[in-house]
Amino acid sequence: MKKVVVIVAGGSGQRMGTDVPKQFLTIQGKPIFIYSIDQFREAFTDIEIILVLPNSYHDFATERLHEFGYNQAAIQLVDGGLTRFHSVQNGLSRVPDDAVVFIHDAVRCLLSVDLIYRCYDSCITKGSTVPVIKVKDSIRRLAPDGSTHILPREELYIVQTPQTFWGKIIKEAFTQQYQSSFTDEASVLEYTGGEVHLVEGEESNIKITFSDDLLFAELKIKPIN
Repeated sequence: MKKVVVIVAGGSGQRMGTDVPKQFLTIQGKPIFIYSIDQFREAFTDIEIILVLPNSYHDFATERLHEFGYNQAAIQLVDGGLTRFHSVQNGLSRVPDDAVVFIHDAVRCLLSVDLIYRCYDSCITKGSTVPVIKVKDSIRRLAPDGSTHILPREELYIVQTPQTFWGKIIKEAFTQQYQSSFTDEASVLEYTGGEVHLVEGEESNIKITFSDDLLFAELKIKPIN
């Protein structure tokens, strides 16, 4: 079975407040995006890797990849787009229809190999898989009129990546026009009438967004090295 991962590293990192986009910051001397690549390569030695990133960072990424043992042929670099939707769309243009494709945030560098396997196994039988974790806190919705009401916590889940699909299914979904309501790949598929299936995610599979997230990742990774 062909396996491809589209690693999305197109963000600007403005919320992190750094000059370098967060996916290129380092933990224990290694760029965050390479930790994500390493996990997929550990899970499947034959996986094809597509790295979507700003064109201005292609040379930088290539140098870092070489530094950590990845040659030019091992990873395809693809230009990011105006939005996440367009970045993923660019990456999917390189994916065969008959592949299982993982779409993963480069800054979720703490994902485990077991999570990758769970997503793969579920996708094989169901065609689409999204890892999620349960909401722990009470959640309230603020209505436009200023009123609020509690939402049923037991029905709410936090969405993670890698979101995993049969190539043909997700590529067809991404032929539609962009909508501002598209927050992730599952929402794109759902808009076309496709069914989204869930699998258990991981509490530690955080998306590094703020400086505290980076500190958490450093603490989780340090014992491994």
